[in-house]
Amino acid sequence: MERTLKNYVGGSWVEAVGRETLPLVNPATGASLGRVPLSVREDVRRAVDAAQKAFPAWRETPVLERSRFMFRWKELMEKRFEDLARCVTIEHGKTLSESRGSVRRGIENLEVAAGMPSLMMGESLEDISRGIDCETIRQPLGVFAAIAPFNFPAMVPLWFLPYAITTGNTFIVKPSEQVPLSQELTFQILEEVGLPPGVVNLVHGGRDVVDALCTEQGIVGVSFVGSTPVAKHVYVTGTQAGKRVQALGGAKNFVVVMDDCDLARTVPILTESCYGCAGERCLAGSTVVAVGDVYGRLREALHEHARRIVVGDGLDDGVDMGPVVSRRHMDRVLGYIQKGIDEGAKLTLDGRNPKLPPGLEKGNFIGPCIFEDVTPEMTIAREEIFGPVMVLRRAKDLDEAISIIHASEYANATSIFTQSGKHAREFRYRAGVSMIGVNIGVAAPMSFFPFGGAKSSFFGDLKAHGKDSLRFYTDQKVVISRWF
Repeated sequence: MERTLKNYVGGSWVEAVGRETLPLVNPATGASLGRVPLSVREDVRRAVDAAQKAFPAWRETPVLERSRFMFRWKELMEKRFEDLARCVTIEHGKTLSESRGSVRRGIENLEVAAGMPSLMMGESLEDISRGIDCETIRQPLGVFAAIAPFNFPAMVPLWFLPYAITTGNTFIVKPSEQVPLSQELTFQILEEVGLPPGVVNLVHGGRDVVDALCTEQGIVGVSFVGSTPVAKHVYVTGTQAGKRVQALGGAKNFVVVMDDCDLARTVPILTESCYGCAGERCLAGSTVVAVGDVYGRLREALHEHARRIVVGDGLDDGVDMGPVVSRRHMDRVLGYIQKGIDEGAKLTLDGRNPKLPPGLEKGNFIGPCIFEDVTPEMTIAREEIFGPVMVLRRAKDLDEAISIIHASEYANATSIFTQSGKHAREFRYRAGVSMIGVNIGVAAPMSFFPFGGAKSSFFGDLKAHGKDSLRFYTDQKVVISRWF
């Protein structure tokens, strides 16, 4: 009999009130991994009640004591590091090395959150007027929630949860219903940390849970990562309900390659940027813009390098790229590929029906693809594909390359490859994108810097992790005092 996952509410594993479930499937082999419940609003209310009940005592716990839980949590996460990485690969499909990298980046957030006693410090000034002093303090607000995406199931919730609880709030996580197993394991580890019941809660589900988290009166703020249409829905719904919202959306990331770049070093970085995690990441370099005379040399090298990528089960040695997350998503990516062909683009590297080892016939595999002769109005030039598909475009100079970037509705990440400091500075100055790389394929900030885009890639004003998390999860109070 297939196992059905449970929610974690008030310090206990409980069955969901909602009786509907979805199957969980290994995307490489098609093997069953159990079932996930589609919780309902009553499940969310139970979690909110537990979190509200825990908040007063947790808020009064000194920040130094709250931070010490991060040290214990990190210790336990390190012990289960390989288990977490394998879990991510089994449920999502990315290679084991990619899963290890994502778990590592998640744990780094615990390290930053452990420094909350220093981060939460306020400011003060005496004698702002005669005998009057002024200070600022930061205070937690209550119950927060995070709605996580499918592409980094272990990492992304850790962009939010550690900061929220070390600042004194309580928390609810809703993992993607496609990949809930790594969050189940994370919460099993959290049980050993010894947090008071109700400080952290886990509710599985789909859109009904998303809407409940955005509208339940007892929740003061929501963090979201996912596609732009859903990010906009979460932002509008949550803010209309009076909540703080940070909603990270989709992307169409442009990588500009100048003719003075170090091509031998650039090409491997570009292919990893586009095809790493099967292209299912919001920082993937999905569009390569070749400037000037570099196009021909770059094109040849990209094709040669992409053809060498080994596709297969992410748990197997020697595999460079695993499957996409689901059959539904595979069909979506294949639909974009067909649309590119139908609209007149040239598919010069066709990764459909890749060569696979025996036993993976039921997997969701697409090999590396490259499109050329792509014009700005084409769908594949404008929309996020979220798969292993590279669009190769031309620009006569840096001005035209920057114009291509500005024409996109997205502004999540961008990079330039050049040996010229002048080009790099001009690009940084004018690109208009929030996360910028110079000779970097994936411009992913470390956890002590903010993460988030602009335009249709982000809704809100305070971004994920770094100091923005401190500001998002606390209210800054100003105290003006005089004593007689």
